[in-house]
Amino acid sequence: MARLAVHRVGCIGVQGVDCCMGADVALRVLLVDDEALARARLRALLDELCLAGACAVAEVGEAANAVQAMQQLQRAAWDVLLLDIQMPGLDGLQLAERLRTQQSDRPSDWPPPPALVFVTAHTEHALAAFELQAIDYLTKPVRRERLQQALDKAARWRLAAGTGSAAANGAVQALPPEALTIHERGGLVRVPLADILYLKAESKYLTVRTAAQAYLYEGSLNELEQAHPGRWLRIHRNALVARHRVRALEKAGAQCGHDEPEGWLLRLDGVPDALAVSRRQLPLVRELLGA
Repeated sequence: MARLAVHRVGCIGVQGVDCCMGADVALRVLLVDDEALARARLRALLDELCLAGACAVAEVGEAANAVQAMQQLQRAAWDVLLLDIQMPGLDGLQLAERLRTQQSDRPSDWPPPPALVFVTAHTEHALAAFELQAIDYLTKPVRRERLQQALDKAARWRLAAGTGSAAANGAVQALPPEALTIHERGGLVRVPLADILYLKAESKYLTVRTAAQAYLYEGSLNELEQAHPGRWLRIHRNALVARHRVRALEKAGAQCGHDEPEGWLLRLDGVPDALAVSRRQLPLVRELLGA
């Protein structure tokens, strides 16, 4: 039988400073994927999060299949399972189903089940994954920002459950607000989601607009919409707005120079920008405004 791998995340930064000391929840993460390169990629992303000061991982384990994963889960408390779907033998969805059915009648000496995060190249399994109570669904190649969001969700889930290694070790503290980590002038900036007024797709990047300034973010509108469905309102194929910032809907004429003559524009609190509302999304905007 293959030896199961468990490692401490390499979180030592410049001058030997432990950058994980600032992490709010020390999660233990189990990587389950039959491809060694995929596991190495996730491990590298976790190390990058540590070096960026966003590390919330105390330990990382690895399993190459469902059998090894079950052995790991019986031996120790893992807070997060980063789980591939397509694996030989028992696949990721079948493993998750088995964990769910065992949750009610598992042996008393077993640790509590982990938060499930599916990591796969196949988007068609998303519905099945969330029916299995997954907290997130990441598509390969995984972006560092999306992995951080998933870990933040897992930490909040553990905090609410009051179980797992993080809570048992007394490591759970108040979490920072959800945020996007954005590259800015050679550094990294955390922009809280609560500060974002809208997200607009332009060329290869998203414009992330706050009341103070705009940032460029390499990400996907669809991923952000799916990750935080209650926060955003889709007003156009290329734009999401913060629901709580919607102020007014205005008729737009052709003289406005907009690409949808005689269409509609949306005004938000905090910025002078007027954003186009597509005909398809117009009923949702009107419903939000009570019109």
